[in-house]
Amino acid sequence: MTYQADAGRYQDRMPYNRSGRSGLKLPAVSLGLWHNFGDDRPIENSRSILRRAFDLGVTHFDLANNYGVPYGSAERNFGAVFARDFAPYRDELIISTKAGYDMWPGPYGEWGSRKYVLASLDQSLERMGLDYVDVFYSHRPDPETPFEETMGALDHAVRSGKALYAGISNYSAEQTAQAARIMRELGTPLLIHQPSYSMINRWIEGGLLDVLEEAGMGCIVYSPLAQGLLTDRYLKDVPKDSRAATSRFLSAERAEGDRELAASLNEIAAGRGQTLAQMALSWALRDARVTSVLIGASSVKQLEDNAACVDGPAFTEDELAQIDKLTGPRAAATT
Repeated sequence: MTYQADAGRYQDRMPYNRSGRSGLKLPAVSLGLWHNFGDDRPIENSRSILRRAFDLGVTHFDLANNYGVPYGSAERNFGAVFARDFAPYRDELIISTKAGYDMWPGPYGEWGSRKYVLASLDQSLERMGLDYVDVFYSHRPDPETPFEETMGALDHAVRSGKALYAGISNYSAEQTAQAARIMRELGTPLLIHQPSYSMINRWIEGGLLDVLEEAGMGCIVYSPLAQGLLTDRYLKDVPKDSRAATSRFLSAERAEGDRELAASLNEIAAGRGQTLAQMALSWALRDARVTSVLIGASSVKQLEDNAACVDGPAFTEDELAQIDKLTGPRAAATT
């Protein structure tokens, strides 16, 4: 059956925020394809999630070369869905990908060399069947390659037409300032930074957000639900099929250790008429310097529930004070 996007996708509730001082706007909620779009998941489920996301006004799909099981499968599966459903809507979509983590054997298969970064972009475009991506990121800083080389590769990607904008991810405040300076000098300003951020991982408040504001860069945060800790998933126990029980990214011990904190935050969310996950997303968006939050979704229902965070009420000073009292000590965390 031919997919036709919902005619009301821009008439409902999804806000669009400008990325720093650029001309680009992103939806307040973006869809990340990190965990749920590889070959270990049914592609028709992934297709349903992507279609529903676009119908809700989610115009930004975020990928990386190493997303999916095995690596590269998320891009390949996205490319298959794109060809079937989204090709007519290409100019309405923001599609991003990244290079930085290990992808192939040998000394040129990861980090930030010009050789790796540009080869990775070519491979990503081939997997997705695209002529260009809208945003291309350096996924992590390389401690051994000069920033001038990595940033030069991003500049080349934009100038060659294979990417419209350049971004960085997982860079510290100091590294971000350095990268932004180099890119300004090259004539291709950085569009955006993608750091981890949540109510229990507030490290970007320690200087990064200030650097981004000064540089005119946007901020799109990943893991705003702290790998599921800021949901109702672990309020009672650790389900056997949960990420904490099956994934290397979150331990059962961590989920159990944060249960009391999550329960306290859940009470605040209930008073706002939101789920804990919805409040966590709304909270991350409370700062105008945060352009968008990246959510993952394993089902259409989960996508719809999380996207509804944009309908939540504004935070009162008392609510923010309560959250700060509970999570303030976690401001320097980097989980």
